Amino acid sequence: MSTTRTEHTEWDEHCERRELARLLPPPPHPEPSPSQLAARRDLLLAEFARPRPFAAVATRWRGLVLVAAVATAAAITAVTLVPDAPSRQDPAPPATAASVELLDRIARVAYDRPLPPARDTQFTYLRKVVHTSTLTEAADGTMAQAATTTDTERWTAVDGGRTGLERRDGADAQLPATAPGSLNSPTYRLLTNLPTEPEALLKLIYADTRLNHGSGSGSTAGADHEAFIAIGDLLRDSVVPPPVGSALYRAAARIPGVLTVDDSVDATGRHGVAVARVSDGRRFEWIFDRATLRLLGTRTVLVQDGPWGRSGDDVESTAVIARGIVGAPGETAPAEAAESSH
Repeated sequence: MSTTRTEHTEWDEHCERRELARLLPPPPHPEPSPSQLAARRDLLLAEFARPRPFAAVATRWRGLVLVAAVATAAAITAVTLVPDAPSRQDPAPPATAASVELLDRIARVAYDRPLPPARDTQFTYLRKVVHTSTLTEAADGTMAQAATTTDTERWTAVDGGRTGLERRDGADAQLPATAPGSLNSPTYRLLTNLPTEPEALLKLIYADTRLNHGSGSGSTAGADHEAFIAIGDLLRDSVVPPPVGSALYRAAARIPGVLTVDDSVDATGRHGVAVARVSDGRRFEWIFDRATLRLLGTRTVLVQDGPWGRSGDDVESTAVIARGIVGAPGETAPAEAAESSH
């Protein structure tokens, strides 16, 4: 009797890396020389040995209060990771070599991406298109699936101190001031004060996921997956300062269970390569342009048949159309170019 192979072997890693090399362009910067690598290693070790305060930040999700005012950049005590509460899911393997390599390249590009300094009097601008599937129960008890698409623009004060604006499918609504913000609803100023060391940033995110999705919360996804989702939300729904964005990608490479998908498509039909993680029968994907390595959007795909559809069906997809720093609500930023749309 034949059995289905489920282990991720070294040969799978080799094939995955070879496929990524074929799909993606050469790295945007030449690889460092051995001497440069040695210097970076020495610097990294020195940084680990030196005590470093965190900037004051808020914990993520669902209306948590900020620990202290972000503008003060006051130090907070580093959080030590503790074992997760028992989960219904088996422990995930380490992130695949191909996903670590891809995230490293994306992080380098993100760090070098230009973004002008933002003043507190300015606003962040984000436009995205979201395609969502919903289930409704008919009168005869059967379940019917419907799809909706929304086009949303959002303006948020850089420091969160003034009223913002949301324009959804052409209808405007005021957004309340959000100062000082939280990781669930970050202001640009809060993001600029997040740690830029990947390990420190990941500890902060894990601490929050354990607080809000650990024992007694009813969550079955586990801290690893909640951390992956938290990072994806920040990258997709915010204007992120380049150093912090780079650190978020490098932090994601440390999360178990992360893998790559060689072809994915966002809510507007743009194709790209994806970094993903599977949980509860769904695969959550971050989609990147193959040429620019810019984040195109996200997608959630079924990996097993169920009431939402068959394996391979989309549950939700998002496309990031434009984002940047603008002077006032109503002003827009140029659309983000995607060089490889198929």
